[in-house]
Amino acid sequence: MKTAIITGASAGMGREFALHALRIFPEIECFWLIARREGRLKELAGDLGGKKVVCMSLDLCDEQSFDVLEEKLRDDKPEIALLINNAGCGYLGNVGETPVDWQTRMTKLNVTALTAVTSLCVPYMARGGHIVNVSSIASFCPNPRMTVYSSTKSYVSAFTRGIREELRAKGVTATAVCPGPMDTEFIEVGKIKGHSKTFDILPYCDPSSVAEGTLLSAKEGRAFYTPKAFYKLYKFVAKVTPQALMVKFTKT
Repeated sequence: MKTAIITGASAGMGREFALHALRIFPEIECFWLIARREGRLKELAGDLGGKKVVCMSLDLCDEQSFDVLEEKLRDDKPEIALLINNAGCGYLGNVGETPVDWQTRMTKLNVTALTAVTSLCVPYMARGGHIVNVSSIASFCPNPRMTVYSSTKSYVSAFTRGIREELRAKGVTATAVCPGPMDTEFIEVGKIKGHSKTFDILPYCDPSSVAEGTLLSAKEGRAFYTPKAFYKLYKFVAKVTPQALMVKFTKT
């Protein structure tokens, strides 16, 4: 049974990915939805057009969740056609001035969980499968006041590029999406909204459009998808400008 696995599926981009996957990947017969809030997952399950849905209430910051996922994979042996590593978090504040658990939660969720989930799922991916990793424009250059977050997203982009090459012979592609700010729970939970002049002036991306564009890019086999011309230009500028200079202008 062709299966899609989506982390961080309870709201925001995760929900949009699931809904757009219905149309873009109609061959998917089953969705595994992973997030902490089981109630939200069940609500989404009702919107997935009668597809078979497995709701897994897991906190991916807890490494025991990987054991649960591993056991479920081993028991069901799904044919994974689409893996979307959407779970992530970001907090505003200088290192040493904000709670340590904010900083470590970002590394656990954005790096460790993404790596673990991918490692567990790859053996069950068939030729023609796709991996989508949610990165960020923050991956283009370190962002003071979101130093840990931008560092974790640099990892996501580099990880995507690396596994894309590793999985070439297997016939599985990997795509990283690098969006700008979106008006989702992310900026509320991360204490960002109303506390960052940069976020107040940047053009926001629409979550539904980003999810759709990302899945279409994945289906085409593209390595990266960056929405909006503004952020494509920013990516180019960050690439050609020395980071020691660039970092002066990227403070959040």
